[in-house]
Amino acid sequence: MKALILAGGYGKRLRPYTERVPKVMIEVAGRPMLIWQIEWLKAHGIRDFVLCVGYLREVIMRALGDGSSLGISIEYAVEEEPLGTGGGLKNARELVEDEELFLATNGDVITNLNPLKLVDKAREGYWGVLALVQLPSPYGIVLTSPEGRIERFVEKPRLPDYWINAGVYCLRPEVFDYLPDRGDVERKGFPELAEDGRLGAMKYEGVYWRAIDTYKDVETATKELKPYKDSWPNMP
Repeated sequence: MKALILAGGYGKRLRPYTERVPKVMIEVAGRPMLIWQIEWLKAHGIRDFVLCVGYLREVIMRALGDGSSLGISIEYAVEEEPLGTGGGLKNARELVEDEELFLATNGDVITNLNPLKLVDKAREGYWGVLALVQLPSPYGIVLTSPEGRIERFVEKPRLPDYWINAGVYCLRPEVFDYLPDRGDVERKGFPELAEDGRLGAMKYEGVYWRAIDTYKDVETATKELKPYKDSWPNMP
């Protein structure tokens, strides 16, 4: 099975760091985000990768090459101009269209969720299955008693009743007919698949997941992941 990683974005909110390296090569706990992702997927038996590259792609290609130094095989789908997540996926069509199923992930998330659960769900007949995680609150919350006494503070908890797209998918090649040539799959592609009843969900609790959008995210993820650099993706 192949894993496709969307790694072509500019990372504008991470400037000036992304003026010299693409977003996926920003280091978190001393390791590029892309390497965290590859090591996570390798731990689940994935050895064949497709990297969807665009902005500063030569940095990625020079660092990873054909993947042999990492014990994997890498193919590249090159975007000559930004295509969005939907267009980026579609641009890699010829590299995965012979697969029964393939995994895909946004290049700016670091997680240790088990992607093979998505594969099992997809084999129930879905054309695509999305990983969902509980919404992380951007703020700390205050818990009170019925009479109004503050009982405790909880710093940025996961909100158990709200689920968000984790940016990790298992897809069938049939989804390419739904995807735009340019644009984001969340706006064009997934909504239509959902309307047709072809999209499934797998909810994950108790897993590590963080999207890296700002330098504060880099700092937070570095603190969280540094103790597990040598044991990743195993975390207590």
